[in-house]
Amino acid sequence: MTEQNSPSRTHHLAALLQRLGAPVVRILEYLGGLVRLLLNVFGWNYRALVQKRVRFGRSAFFAQLVRLGLRSTGIIMLVSGCIGLIMVLQMAPPLADFGMVNRVSTINAIAVLRELGPLISAIVLTGFAGASIAAELGTMVVGEEIEAMESMALNPVRFLVVPRVLATVLSMLVLAVIADITALLAGAAMGVGLLDIQWSVYKAYTIGSVGAADVFTGLAKAGVFGMLIGLIACYNGLRVSGGAAGVGRATTTTVVHSIVSIIFADLLFTAVFYTLGWN
Repeated sequence: MTEQNSPSRTHHLAALLQRLGAPVVRILEYLGGLVRLLLNVFGWNYRALVQKRVRFGRSAFFAQLVRLGLRSTGIIMLVSGCIGLIMVLQMAPPLADFGMVNRVSTINAIAVLRELGPLISAIVLTGFAGASIAAELGTMVVGEEIEAMESMALNPVRFLVVPRVLATVLSMLVLAVIADITALLAGAAMGVGLLDIQWSVYKAYTIGSVGAADVFTGLAKAGVFGMLIGLIACYNGLRVSGGAAGVGRATTTTVVHSIVSIIFADLLFTAVFYTLGWN
């Protein structure tokens, strides 16, 4: 009986390992594809800088910058302004118990500059621009426009991916700064108008609590978040298959993957900055 059951157990064990290993293999393949696409983007940027015959698509870049960044400004200002108001209102009661209501300015400034400004901007930009990029490129794949470009010796990464990734990175940097300023001003309005904190006191605590490390860490996060959004959106869009249903799946997958990758990157940044003492 033992000899008869041994092949069956081996088969079940192999099937179990295959089921457990398949998701890991898919994740590694996905990450490898993103890294390969990133290296390709860097390669085309390098060629545009050192080779005169490789021109940088300025018109495509600025068009994407307007579409992705400029049109996202209003919604990001609205969301970040609400975040600044919420932060001040939430922290005022516990600080009042210790007679330190004025310190809401310190908490708001540090939280917004280091964390909330770039994070909220990245999440909003993911839904606003990331899904749009994936749907646009996916539609081009379904319509065989990508194959048409390749048949004319036009590289899709150079003409489609590079402008979108660069525009997303620059948009994130600018939008993070706008989100920081909006949240700080909204928090100041709430602190001065509702909590009766003097403007001079609020401004002094805010300026005194903010250092170069706070601004640098926030901008570093914003740049990486923008790169992740652009890469994931372009990669998922170029991998579309299955017609219109595939475009819908790519759009949804882009939003999910982007948000998850942003959170993991934020965690990694926070751990590194904490280790380096930039906190």
